[in-house]
Amino acid sequence: MDLSIVIVTRDTREMTLEALSSVVPGVGDLAAQVLVVDNGSSDGTAAAVRAPFPAAVVIENAENLGFARAANQGWRRAAAPVALFLNSDARLAPGAAAALCQFLRETPSAGLAGAQLTDPDGRLQNSIDNVPTLATELLNKSLLRRLFPQRFPGKHQVLAAPAAVPTLVGACFAARRETLEALAGFDERFFFFLEETDLCVRARANGWGVFLVPEARAVHRQGRTARKNPVGARIEYYRSRYLFFRKHAGGAAASFLAAGLVVRLVVELLLQGAACAASLFTSERLRARLAATAGIFVWHLEGCPAEAGLSGGAQAAEASRGAA
Repeated sequence: MDLSIVIVTRDTREMTLEALSSVVPGVGDLAAQVLVVDNGSSDGTAAAVRAPFPAAVVIENAENLGFARAANQGWRRAAAPVALFLNSDARLAPGAAAALCQFLRETPSAGLAGAQLTDPDGRLQNSIDNVPTLATELLNKSLLRRLFPQRFPGKHQVLAAPAAVPTLVGACFAARRETLEALAGFDERFFFFLEETDLCVRARANGWGVFLVPEARAVHRQGRTARKNPVGARIEYYRSRYLFFRKHAGGAAASFLAAGLVVRLVVELLLQGAACAASLFTSERLRARLAATAGIFVWHLEGCPAEAGLSGGAQAAEASRGAA
C-alpha cells in the first residue's frame, strides 16, 4: 500500500462522491486505500458511498466530532506510510496524489506536502498561508499579501517548483505517517478551522519541512460547507483563532486579539448597517452580511459560549472535561 486517502464529510453527499471519483485518476499507478469518515451526516452519505465504492473504508460517527478528531480517526486506521487528506468539496487533478506521494518519498526532510488549489475554472486559490499573527488577523491580509508578497505569501506568488512554506491550506495535502505519529496527529481542540495550520506549525517546530508542490493540483469549491451555516462557521473560525493564539502566542496576545477583533466588529456593523440603510434593506447579500456580523458580535457579548457554533454540545462537553 502506497497511500491512504482520508476524506472527512458531513452532509456533503454529492461532493463526497465527486471527490471519490477523482481518486483513481489522482493516484495513477499507486496502490491506494480510501477512508471516508462521516461526521453524523443526515443526507445518507455513508450509504451512498458504499454502493459505488465498496472498497472504501467508511467510518460512521453518530454526531459531528469536528474535522480534527475525524481526520485522526481516518489516518489512525490507515495502512499506508503516507496519508492524504482531501476535503469533501475538493477533487484531485489527474496525477495529483501521485505527485505528492513521490515528493515525500524523494524529500526525506518533508513531513507535509500540499497541492496547489484552484477554482473550478482554473484560477488559483490561496494554497499557502502565514502563521497567524496580530498583524495578519487585525489588518487586511489581502493588502498585506499585495504589499509584502515575500513576507505574506498567497496566490499571487506563483511557484514553479516545490518550495518550503509557512503553512498549508488543508483542502488537499499529504503527510507522512511518521510525522503524524510524532505529533500525535491533529489537535482535537480545533473543531473547525486552523487545525492544519496548527499541525504545520508543530511539524516545523519539530524539524519537519512543510512544502507546496505546484505540480499537484486539486479543484476546491471553497467554502461550500461553511456557507450552509455562515454564523456558526464564523463562530468556529473566531474560536479557533483564540485557541491558536493561546496555544502559540500566550494568553495576553489572545486577549489583545479578542479586543481588536471586537473593535473591528463594531466598525463593520456600522458600515454594513449604513450600506443596508442606503439600499433600503433590499439587498439580500448585504442583509446576510449584516446578520452574520451581528451574530458574531452577540456571541462575544455573551462571553463566547461553548455551546454556540457548529460544534454545539461537543464544545460544551469538552469544556466541562477540561474544567474537571
